[in-house]
Amino acid sequence: MNQREIIINDNYSEFDELFSGKKVFLVCDSSYGFLNIGKHIDSLIESGADIIKFSDFEPNPDYLSVKEAVHLFKKSDRELIVAVGGGSAMDLAKCVKLYSNMDDSEEYINQDIVPNDIPLIAVPTTAGTGSEATRYAVIYYNGVKQSIADLSCIPSVVVFDSSVLKTLPMYQRKATMMDAFCHSIESFWSVNSTDESKELSKTAITMILDNMDAYLGNEDKANKAMLKAANIAGKAINITQTTAGHAMCYKLTSLYGIAHGHAAALCDSVLMPYMIEHTENCIDSRGEAYLKTVFEDIAKTMSCDSTSALCEKFNAVVSRLEFSIPDCSDEDYEVLKTSVNPTRLKNNPVKLSEDTIDMLYHQIFSKRK
Repeated sequence: MNQREIIINDNYSEFDELFSGKKVFLVCDSSYGFLNIGKHIDSLIESGADIIKFSDFEPNPDYLSVKEAVHLFKKSDRELIVAVGGGSAMDLAKCVKLYSNMDDSEEYINQDIVPNDIPLIAVPTTAGTGSEATRYAVIYYNGVKQSIADLSCIPSVVVFDSSVLKTLPMYQRKATMMDAFCHSIESFWSVNSTDESKELSKTAITMILDNMDAYLGNEDKANKAMLKAANIAGKAINITQTTAGHAMCYKLTSLYGIAHGHAAALCDSVLMPYMIEHTENCIDSRGEAYLKTVFEDIAKTMSCDSTSALCEKFNAVVSRLEFSIPDCSDEDYEVLKTSVNPTRLKNNPVKLSEDTIDMLYHQIFSKRK
């Protein structure tokens, strides 16, 4: 799918053209009111633009919120969906698109997806999830995480407005950057990787490392670059899916309330050296020798002369960001080691047993000071 990209610079004229004469369903999160683009859209509403806003959802949206949004979308006869926000806003908007032509008398989540041509415009407000470039959405049904996937929910237009990052809190700035970084690295080593996805990963990794200092310093040019890097990393995982690092991180987020990118960074910091040291357990059909070259290629991309230096550099980045490590109880370890989604482990190039996963979690918490 060819995704149109709009880069906002001095004004919103090109963005406004997308709205002209349309009945718009706007999905926006809590950051919306603080953003220039949010204020601009509100001015359009005040000027008579036919825009209905939906923001009644929490991070990691619940299926009931999705149903409410779909009901409002249908009742108000909308013809265009716009998502302004982070991953949760994108996920909910994607589900509105996917479920909008389904039967109301049955649970949407139990029905087959029938693609539709309702346009979806995405305005990411963090440089991390890459959701604006992927076919995936995550929602929670009866408290259980559900991954919804269909190519038809990839937004047709993505709008890059770097001003959205100016007010991003430092913790979220760090965590979302690491989400994009982990996406690009995990996609690189995924068993589903292709030549195309690896080139996307290389580009994203390079852009993130080249712009990290300036991005953390909230410089405009670096903010623009990081938005694009996160989008490219999203395109990579759209091809490959994520791997064990992400599979391990979800329960860390729900148990301890830490950000997704924070949790992913902790997991990949122990997963990477383990896999490099245990390539004999390779499950990639291309073989152990191939996998070793992949780790060497990641090292070169990160300007490291060895895979051990690669691990040191990745851990140095995580350490520099000063991510806290929660206090884990014996009961928590039992929950963690059984929480990993087996589907994501199929994408991982090195086989991991439950005991190995338990050991990796112990390594994470052993770094706690």
